[in-house]
Amino acid sequence: MKYIKFLLVGILFGIVLVKSEAVSWYRIYEMFRFESFHMYGIIGSAVTTGVLILLVSKKMKMKNITGQLLDVPKKEKGLMRYIIGGSIFGLGWALSGACPGPMYILVGTGVFQMLIVILAAILGTYVYGKLKDKLPH
Repeated sequence: MKYIKFLLVGILFGIVLVKSEAVSWYRIYEMFRFESFHMYGIIGSAVTTGVLILLVSKKMKMKNITGQLLDVPKKEKGLMRYIIGGSIFGLGWALSGACPGPMYILVGTGVFQMLIVILAAILGTYVYGKLKDKLPH
């Protein structure tokens, strides 16, 4: 019962993504072909909103659900890992027509073929987990 608010926010987020056409394969296709600003506008406004919320939350010393101050952990520097990882992510996004969040939303809208994509994403995550110690980071 205490997680019902997260479920409701997730449902609201899904509705917003469907109504804004952010889960539309055609919109994603336009983005990767640089034919439309629609998706770049959505992604840019999401990044801007996230940055502003983080700045305000730090200024107001807001705490997370466990009572700890909100903090963004520092990342290791390394250009190659981001280029390779981002390329793999982008390739998967372009091939499937969805990034991880909208995959579930598309299943909810009746695009049951996304279950194959979800299974492939889970399998890829599992394989990475098994191989991560052997990969250069």
